[in-house]
Amino acid sequence: MATDATERAPGLVPDEMKFEPRSRGLLTPRKKKPKELAVITECCTGCAGSPACVEYCPVEDCMFWVPDEDHPPFGRIQVDPLLCIGCKKCTSKGPDGCFLDGCPWDAIAMVDTVEVEVETGVMPY
Repeated sequence: MATDATERAPGLVPDEMKFEPRSRGLLTPRKKKPKELAVITECCTGCAGSPACVEYCPVEDCMFWVPDEDHPPFGRIQVDPLLCIGCKKCTSKGPDGCFLDGCPWDAIAMVDTVEVEVETGVMPY
C-alpha cells in the first residue's frame, strides 16, 4: 500500500512544534512497537543547529529541533516516541563500547518502551 505525505504516520508531538532541522525518510507507520526507543538526554547541545543524529534517523519527522526560548538561538533535539522505530542509527554507542556515527555528545539513550510509556501513556503500536 503506497503512502504519500498526506497519509504519513501520526506522531505524539504536533507538527507545529517540530522545527527544522527535522529527520527525513520513511512516511509509513511503524508495524510494531519497538522494544527500545531513543530518548534525548540533558547532554544534548543541538550541535549548533546541525545535529548529526537527525541526518541518521530514517523516519520522517521523528527527530526534530526544539528551540530554547530562554536562550535563543540555542536549542536541542527531541524524538517523537510514536514515530521512533528503535533502529539505534542516531546513537553513538555500539556493541562492546565501539563508537558509531550518531550523536557526538553521547546524548541519546535507548530506553525500554515500557519506561517511556510511563511518561507518555500506552502507545497504540
